[in-house]
Amino acid sequence: MRFDTMIIGQVCLDTNTDFDGRTEHCYGGAVLYSGHAANSIGKKVAVVPKGNPASTDAEDAFKGSGITVFARDSEKSTLMENVYFTADRERRRSRCLAVIDPYTPADIPDVETNVYHLAGLCAGDISTDLIVELAKRGDVAMDIQCMLRHVEPDQTLKLHDWPEKTEYLKYIRYLKTDAAEAEVLTGLTDREEAAKLMYSWGAKEIVITHNTEVIAYDGKQIYRAPLKPRSLTGRTGRGDTTFAGYITERQSCSIQEALTFSAALVSLKMETPGPFKGTRKDVLDYIKTFY
Repeated sequence: MRFDTMIIGQVCLDTNTDFDGRTEHCYGGAVLYSGHAANSIGKKVAVVPKGNPASTDAEDAFKGSGITVFARDSEKSTLMENVYFTADRERRRSRCLAVIDPYTPADIPDVETNVYHLAGLCAGDISTDLIVELAKRGDVAMDIQCMLRHVEPDQTLKLHDWPEKTEYLKYIRYLKTDAAEAEVLTGLTDREEAAKLMYSWGAKEIVITHNTEVIAYDGKQIYRAPLKPRSLTGRTGRGDTTFAGYITERQSCSIQEALTFSAALVSLKMETPGPFKGTRKDVLDYIKTFY
């Protein structure tokens, strides 16, 4: 079997406290939201979650989905604590209480895939050796948070620039950032100019998410698609869902088509908490209605 996407990132254990004081314990992580989103729209998905099986059951996180799971052991699982201050979950404080052992080339199964999606949660999760090795095998997509988001001594998370960016971005086909990450990486507040600068460092297609729209840049022009959610109750996992939709749709259609599809996908996803588990038809119907 050949996969449309292989998502490399840990399933973490989240403790989420909402603005109204309600607390929930659940699985989280970019691999969870990306994996379910790509699978739900009809793609063949493999995930490579890493963690301590005594505390994190990666198989259970994808149970019944049809997603192929290549679980890898780590001394610890990633443990996250999120406190949200507003109803739309735009303002939050996050702490990381434990981290996984870094992913290395030895963790990656020898199976065929169209794109390797690097979806770590913190700096140190993904080794630079892995980036180089995967680029030899095929297209690489990377969510830049796994290079910028550092665990501070007090366990809070803070974005820092990636000093090796110009050395390793040349190995990346698809690069995803949000607006804040783009500013940290480039020093620019203008998202379009930031996309152009990141492209000049070597990444082939830049995707930048924002709470109003998602844009893409391929060295020729800026593409954009608005977000049109009717509710924000499922805001968590917005960027992961967008990127998973984009890089899998992009394999068979144009940049603008992939961008519009992924914007509709995430708009629909934000209306319901948890990973997207609707259907491709749901997304296509949403496009017909709102786009």
